[in-house]
Amino acid sequence: MSKVEIVGPKDLLRDVVALLQQLKVIQIDPEESELEGEDAVEEKVRPFLHDERERSLFERLFLEDLRRRIDDLFASLPDVPVRTSYIEPQVILDTILVTVDKHLRTARTLTERKRSMQSEIEECVRFASFLGTLDSLFKQPHTPPNLDVIMLTIKDQTAVEHIRSTIAKLTDGKFKLFTVPAGRGTLAGMITLEKDASVAVSAALTQEHVPELALPPSFEALPLSGKITYLERQGLELSRQIEAVDRELGDLGRRWGPIYRRVREWIDERITLLTATASILQTRMCFFIRGWMISDDVARLRAQLDVSFGMQVVLEEKHMREKDLEHAPVVLLNRPYFRPFEIFGRLLPVPAYSSFDPTPFIGIFFPVFFGMILGDAGYGVLLVMLALYLRRRYAKKREVADASQVLLASSLYTVIFGVLYGEFFGDLGTTLFGMEPLLIERRTSVIPMMVFALSAGVVHIVLGLLLGAITAFRRKVRREGFAKLLNILIILCMIAVFATFFGYLPGLLSRPIIMVILIATPFLLFSGGLLAPLELLKNIGNIISYVRIMAIGLTSVLLAFVANQMAGATGDIVLGVMAAALLHLLNIVLGVFSPTIHALRLHYVEFFSKFIESGGKKFDPMHK
Repeated sequence: MSKVEIVGPKDLLRDVVALLQQLKVIQIDPEESELEGEDAVEEKVRPFLHDERERSLFERLFLEDLRRRIDDLFASLPDVPVRTSYIEPQVILDTILVTVDKHLRTARTLTERKRSMQSEIEECVRFASFLGTLDSLFKQPHTPPNLDVIMLTIKDQTAVEHIRSTIAKLTDGKFKLFTVPAGRGTLAGMITLEKDASVAVSAALTQEHVPELALPPSFEALPLSGKITYLERQGLELSRQIEAVDRELGDLGRRWGPIYRRVREWIDERITLLTATASILQTRMCFFIRGWMISDDVARLRAQLDVSFGMQVVLEEKHMREKDLEHAPVVLLNRPYFRPFEIFGRLLPVPAYSSFDPTPFIGIFFPVFFGMILGDAGYGVLLVMLALYLRRRYAKKREVADASQVLLASSLYTVIFGVLYGEFFGDLGTTLFGMEPLLIERRTSVIPMMVFALSAGVVHIVLGLLLGAITAFRRKVRREGFAKLLNILIILCMIAVFATFFGYLPGLLSRPIIMVILIATPFLLFSGGLLAPLELLKNIGNIISYVRIMAIGLTSVLLAFVANQMAGATGDIVLGVMAAALLHLLNIVLGVFSPTIHALRLHYVEFFSKFIESGGKKFDPMHK
């Protein structure tokens, strides 16, 4: 990242800013809002909008309010395809101020009418359901002639049992209560009972604050079957009216949507311009733009400025000071191999400018850990074919293409480690081709595999601590850097001591190594503080976490072994092959997700915590 300054005549500022927005290569730095030295006299150098600060503030508030009203209008309109408008918004801005409120009122009125009609349809459906139940009840042969009906709204569903017990006391249990959901957490209820008890029940419901549900007066005079037919027809009529409202809203969106969309885009551009110019400095004759650029784009922008403005506008690359590192924006630029692994890096906070880009480390270690865990050449070949298919099939979808590229790299390492482990669909390679392990047979060599996994953990954690020490020295926090180096020394010494116990190193070395640990411990306390021993134990625990590589891999190879054994134990070739294929398919699915999750965990928790510092600001260049 390069810190740059663009200087030119004040009357060219608008054109320069327009060019910068078009090229999208520079992010103006609001921290550099003043010059240093003799030129930083308040009367000489000031913000560009200093003289018209009040007017620009009013304009920004005005545009933000207009944008909000346009957004409210779009929220009330259906999402319909619209043409592209090339109208100049500034010319029609006065007209838009009048029409947007008019159209917003129209859209809200239509939307409210639609919502009301939808509620009426729900009411019709609910009434029709009740009346259908009532009609079937009256048609039953044992229905008493003095049957009465009370409809009610139950706002609290937990009150149903209380209402039921209250009515039972007043009617000696001679009643029926039907309920259906009525929306917004309420229930609509219908009580059938003898007419002699209806007055007392109605009074009890009123006392309990349970409102009765009256039928619409428009069809009280109709017979029961006529009421049901009326409600069905009313529902159809309301549906037709809703369709008409939808058409009217759609016509409004298709006619005025392109214009409002173009005005909305212009407002965004104008607000962006006001925001940018607020951080630009000026003198009586010149302007100063200070910002950040990707270093490779500096020469291209300088050439573009020369073509557009000649020698009137000058771009100068400034020297970065130490304090600039605190607010320098961050952009992750990686080589083609590492670029797909940014999908994992984007899950992390933006690293500080003085820290490291996590993507290359993921690109190096993630496929290795994935291959170490899955470690089956047969599975790897299938995943390679799947990755190639996905990369070709979804080449235009960046996320899928990146994921397929990551899967391809991980699958190749799976094939490599499968050859080292001597695994091809479990022990099928040994049975058919006489395939033998070149490094370790995971199914039987549990301890060597655990040592192999711990060795990978030592390399990973020591590298993380070394990078952490480099970061600390960059920030001039020397005590932290020395503490991380001492952690590395003590961890390596402890490993050497264990190696002498198991005969991998001469036993005579154990005493001097222990002396080194004892001498280094006070320095660790001095550089890292009283919590330094706990940090050391945490690092050792992080190394032990890499045993999961062995454990999960062992689970995979055992499942593959069981699949092959089951195939031979069935006594039926077809059935055995099908059973083995299903188990191998399950193992492959688990073998994709489980290594992915655990390999990422080893990076995010154990590795990156040693040196990655968050708090960076993402590079966001000026744009229209």
